[in-house]
Amino acid sequence: MPLALLALAIGAFGIGTTEFVIMGLLPEVAGDFQVSIPTAGFLVTGYALGVVVGAPLMTLLGTRVTRKRMLMLLMGLFIVGNLVSALAPVFGVMLAGRVIASLAHGAFFGIGSVVAADLVAPQKKAGAIAMMFTGLTVANVVGVPLGTYLGQTAGWRTTFLVVAALGVVGLLGVAKLVPEQPKAEGVRIRHELAAFRNVQVLLAMAMTVLGFGGVFAAITYITPMMTEIAGYSASSVTWLLVLFGLGMVGGNLIGGRFADRRLMPLLYVSLGALALVLGLFTVTAHNKIAAAVSIVLIGALGFATVPPLQKRVLDQAAGAPTLASAVNIGAFNLGNALSAWLGGLVIAAGLGYTAPNWVGAVLAASALVLAVLSSLLERRETDKGRIVAGSSPEPTAVAAARH
Repeated sequence: MPLALLALAIGAFGIGTTEFVIMGLLPEVAGDFQVSIPTAGFLVTGYALGVVVGAPLMTLLGTRVTRKRMLMLLMGLFIVGNLVSALAPVFGVMLAGRVIASLAHGAFFGIGSVVAADLVAPQKKAGAIAMMFTGLTVANVVGVPLGTYLGQTAGWRTTFLVVAALGVVGLLGVAKLVPEQPKAEGVRIRHELAAFRNVQVLLAMAMTVLGFGGVFAAITYITPMMTEIAGYSASSVTWLLVLFGLGMVGGNLIGGRFADRRLMPLLYVSLGALALVLGLFTVTAHNKIAAAVSIVLIGALGFATVPPLQKRVLDQAAGAPTLASAVNIGAFNLGNALSAWLGGLVIAAGLGYTAPNWVGAVLAASALVLAVLSSLLERRETDKGRIVAGSSPEPTAVAAARH
C-alpha cells in the first residue's frame, strides 16, 4: 500500500477522535460552561448535522481545485475548528468550533476515498479505502479512550489542543505524501449531481443509512444498557467501548479484503449477521460475557459494510464519484442520528434499555432487503443489455437473407 494512505489514515484518526471523544467529556464540558448534560449533548448533535450538511457543500466548493489541495484545505478547517473548541470562552463558541470541524469530516472521507482508490490497482480499491478508514476505527480503540483520560485529568481543553495537533500532522502528511492528481477533465458540478439519478447510487446510500444506523441504535445507549441490564460498573463502559472499537478495526479490514472479490455477497452476510446479532443482543445483554462478545460482533459486522458500500458508490458513480462519495459519508452520520432518535423513542415508550437493539435489527434487516433489491435490479439491467446486444444483429441477418 502506498505511503499516501498512511497520511490519509492519520487524518482519519484525528477526525475520528474529535467526533467521538466528546461523548466521554460531556460532564466536564457541561460543568465548565455551567450548562446541563442535555444542552452539552448539542455538541454531538451539532457535529453530526454539520457532517451531513458539510459533506456535499465542501465537496462542491472543492470542484475547482485538485483533490490533494482540497484535502489540505479540509485538514486546515479541521485544525481551526478544534482550536476554536479548545479556546472557547462560552458554550456557543465551542458549539461553533464543533460545527466548523465537522464541515471537514464528510468531504475528507469522501474525497479521500476517491484518492485512495486511485492510488492502487482496480482489484485493490476496497482495500485501499479500508486502509484509510483504519484511522477512524483505531481512533475508537486508542484516540477516544486516551483523549477521554487526558480530558478528565488535564482538562478537556487539552484534549482538543492535542486533536488540533493531530490535524497538523495529518496536514503535513497529505502535503508530503499524497501525490498530485490532475482534475478530471470535463467534470463539472452538473456531472457530480448526475450521479444521484442512478438508482444504484441511491440504494447504496440507503443501505449505508439503515445498515450503520442499526449499529448506533444499540451503541448509543450502551452505557445504561450495560450498567442497568448486564450489571457492569460505570467504569467498565470504557473498556467495553474499546472492545467495540477492536471489532470495528477487524471488520473494516475484513470488509476491505473481501469487497474487492465478492462485494455483494459480503454485504448479504454482514448485514444479515448484523441483524441477527442485534436481535440476539436483547437477550445476551443480560449476561456480562455474552454482552461483551455481542458488542465486538456488532462493531465488526457493522464496519465490515463500510468499505464495500463506499466502493459500491464509487463504482456506480464512475466518472464523477467525488460528491457521491462524500454524501455517502454523510449518510453514515444521518443513520447515526436517525437510529439514536428511534432508540430514544422506544426507551421513552417504556420498552426498556434493550429495546433499541430491536430497532437496530429492523434497520439492518431493511438494509439487507435493499441489498438484495439492488442486486436483482442490476441483474435485470445486465440481462436486458445482453438481450439487446444479442438481438441487434438479427435484423441485419434477416435483411441479408431476404435479399
